Amino acid sequence: MSQELHRSVLLREAVDALVTDPGGFYIDGTFGRGGHSAAILQRLNESGHLLGVDKDPQAIDYAHERFANEKRFAIWHGSFADMDEAAAERAGQVTGILLDLGVSSPQLDQAERGFSFMQDGPLDMRMDTSRGISAAEWVNTEAEAELARVFKEYGEERFARRMAAAIVRRRAEKPFERTLDLAEVVKAANPAWEKGKHPATRVFQAIRIHVNGELEDLQQALEKSVQLLAPGGRLVVISFHSLEDRMVKRFIRDKERGPQLPRGLPVMDSQIAKTLRSVGKAVKADTVEVDENLRSRSAVMRVAEKLG
Repeated sequence: MSQELHRSVLLREAVDALVTDPGGFYIDGTFGRGGHSAAILQRLNESGHLLGVDKDPQAIDYAHERFANEKRFAIWHGSFADMDEAAAERAGQVTGILLDLGVSSPQLDQAERGFSFMQDGPLDMRMDTSRGISAAEWVNTEAEAELARVFKEYGEERFARRMAAAIVRRRAEKPFERTLDLAEVVKAANPAWEKGKHPATRVFQAIRIHVNGELEDLQQALEKSVQLLAPGGRLVVISFHSLEDRMVKRFIRDKERGPQLPRGLPVMDSQIAKTLRSVGKAVKADTVEVDENLRSRSAVMRVAEKLG
């Protein structure tokens, strides 16, 4: 089964940082194919519990199959932005929250999911195929200026305007339906290919982020993690591109500093409401892991602890 081929990135490092109490309650906000969840459960005792969360209906089905007999585990279908709903009875008692922001290998490798510019499939890209608009719907109807904005902001694509114009010209003749069709148009519009990177990489990343509301969901999830975690609880986030990592880094820094008050106010540092402290430095995959799993090369893990 292809699901088994998915390798969880920074597996040992993430679980080591996350699990501080074997009898605690943990949330795996991005269940995927259960690699991190399985490792977390191995660290828990009989009193421990783990809640998995995932947008992808295939991941939910797989969780029911893989952990059918695991009483310490439950799965919830939805975005980690709404994990407070999933853990409503546990607010303030959550021992650790893990967010692995990468797209799972089955999503990338199944052509029919429409994430890949390397395999031909329907242009979909939705992680939750039960709701929202597909990549094809968005690409075929969005204004040229908005296409360019998304490509530039979410893909950090310097030829965003040129690519948006090429897409709009082509869709006037024939709407986009397939991944390779879109990839070829973007490829032709890219005048300066980066060595070792497909010329449509940034545009496909941008469309996926936009269609799935990934950055908005991440911001909500970070804010809610602070509300959910008990004092001493850990937040562990694994990012795979600079946009996500910058968001996580700034969030932890801001919560570590507390509210920024006007200079000169007679307030002691101990009186400022700080909610998180950073734990250690950012962690990256070592050369052994990168050699075994190329997708781990861009991963950055950050850890924070909830203050009392």
